Order: sequence, then structure tokens, then C-alpha cells
Amino acid sequence: MDRYAKQRMRMVDAQIRSRGIKDICLLKLMEKIPRHLFVEEAMMDQAYNDNPLPIGERQTISQPYIVALMTEALALTGKEKVLEIGTGSGYQTAILAELADRVCSIERIASLAGMARKTLDYLNAFNVAIRVGDGTYGWKEEAPFDAILVTAGAPKVPPILVEQLGVGGRLVIPVGSRSTQTLLKVTRLSENIEDVKKEDLGGCRFVDLIGEHGWEN
Repeated sequence: MDRYAKQRMRMVDAQIRSRGIKDICLLKLMEKIPRHLFVEEAMMDQAYNDNPLPIGERQTISQPYIVALMTEALALTGKEKVLEIGTGSGYQTAILAELADRVCSIERIASLAGMARKTLDYLNAFNVAIRVGDGTYGWKEEAPFDAILVTAGAPKVPPILVEQLGVGGRLVIPVGSRSTQTLLKVTRLSENIEDVKKEDLGGCRFVDLIGEHGWEN
């Protein structure tokens, strides 16, 4: 066991299981994945704290509970193709890679994408494809997706992402102002992209989703 194993156990017990996350596979996974590898070396001892952390380029790694909440909302069974908007350091990506068949992740900042790729390769997450670009366009060539997860706050739900969901697919996205958002789960119910079910998963605060269908840089 590595030196952070007990910290991971405490993180899952105190921050995640105690707040109502019930997915057993997800809980075991978060006890296993070395979150400290996805932050700068100087912050490794803070990696399992109950808060987001900076990862450079004015971006953050999300609070562990928020990662768990968003992931559980996707209801993954292991057979899905998932689109992630905002690779960041790759921690959320690593979790998705274990719970889905394939992950397509888009990051607009090349340096972050490069670091994430190295860490994911080190952890043998070879079912992840990473693209550098404007994630608000989605990844049309790979659509449809069974699930889409957006790790940055948007002013509204981009219709182009709903278009890239398969029928029955789930989109989890923070929506609101630049200072505070509501975490939404959007389920596509039919071929009509306006035929969706929206669920409020609670308040949150993310960095801005920058792009053509998000906020201006």
C-alpha cells in the first residue's frame, strides 16, 4: 500500500460515502486511484482534502465529492462511450476510464492535456482518447455518446452536446453565472433534442467553460 492509501480511505468514508454516494464500484475506485498523482508535487499532501485544488493555467481539480456526484449521475455500467469536456489534470478522466468502455476527452489547454496523457498512460488508461480544442463543439466524429460530462460551468446547456447524445444518454453539466452554477443532469428521451428530462443535482462552482458555445475567454 502506498503512503496515501489511508488518506484515500478516509476521503471516501468522510467526504463521499457519508454524503450519500452509494455506487459501490465508484467508491472502491476512488479508494484505489492515486489522486495525488494528478496535482503538482507541492500539493500532493493536500490531494485528498475536501476541496478543489489548482492545477496550473488557472484551472482546478474538482473537490472529490463533486467528482463522485457527477460520475454517479452518469449511471455507467461499463459498456458506454463517454465524452468528457475539460480533461484538466485527468483525475475525472481516470475514473471514467475504469467505469466505461471508452472515453473521449477534450481539453482546450495543450499543456494540461499533455500532462494528463502522461499520467493516464502511467496508470494504463489506454481506453482514453484526448483531443486539444474547443470542447463546446463536442466530438462529432465520435458521436453518439452514451454519456457526456462537462467539468466547467456553462451559461446554458449547449444544444450541440444534446445532439451528440444517443437516445437515453445522460449529460451532466454545471449551468449558471460565472460565479455560481447548478449541476444539471439532462437525459435525452427521443430523437427530438428538445425532448429531455432535467434534474437538479444541487449548487456548485466551477471554472468557466470557455468556447463558442460557452463563455468568451
